Amino acid sequence: MFKKDLSFRTQVMNAAGMLGFSPDQRAVFNSFPAGGWDDLGAFVTNPLSLRPRLPSNLPEVVDYPGGLLLHTGLPNPGLSTAIRKYSRAWAATRLPVIVHLMADRPEETVRMVKSLEELENIAAVELGFAPLLSPDIILMALEMSMGELPLIVNLPFDQILSLGPQLVEIGAAALSFAAPRGALPGYSSDQSNPGVTTGRLYGPALYPQSLELLRSAVRLGLPVIAGVGIYSQTQAEVMLASGALAVQLDTVLWK
Repeated sequence: MFKKDLSFRTQVMNAAGMLGFSPDQRAVFNSFPAGGWDDLGAFVTNPLSLRPRLPSNLPEVVDYPGGLLLHTGLPNPGLSTAIRKYSRAWAATRLPVIVHLMADRPEETVRMVKSLEELENIAAVELGFAPLLSPDIILMALEMSMGELPLIVNLPFDQILSLGPQLVEIGAAALSFAAPRGALPGYSSDQSNPGVTTGRLYGPALYPQSLELLRSAVRLGLPVIAGVGIYSQTQAEVMLASGALAVQLDTVLWK
């Protein structure tokens, strides 16, 4: 079976969830450290699931010193609808497209990956997973989904070093950093824990952890797309000089 190699136009791209489901040339994002659409090495879609997902009842952004907590529920139209709506735009863009899939159920993940193999200009698939998911499920999802497209596995910090070597041995083209999760005082629909909001953490305060994790992963020989906490050109360059295949930018892109 023919298998594509993982490649990018440049070594800088957006992280999933930051720039929508398809490149919109009308959209303007921060010019530093990414200069604009033409300077991105690839476009990573917002997370997509097999079935549609509604937004959280109480989507929220909570600031904290050094960053922010984001709680959205990962709303999306479902993969089949997304393909109907965005596949032409994916094919037409000059950017290689990396589709980020919510891969918690291996049998569904296989179906989603196979449907993407038939589309034009899909450079790779990034597999994302729910917090605290069993490593066996992650390994199974990767192994079952191996095919024509390179697979990038998006992992939380604590699994990059422990699970990463097994994933690369199975055939993962690269590992990418998932934003860590946290909790902060705020509104909550969870009656068992009122006044607390949980979600993904972003911001420059996370950069030291990301850089140290990258350095440890490179020492293990792991192919890594680094991210989380990159807020300057210098920080991106240090990540690349430390051995990252590429870097993903998150909320630094937002105006």
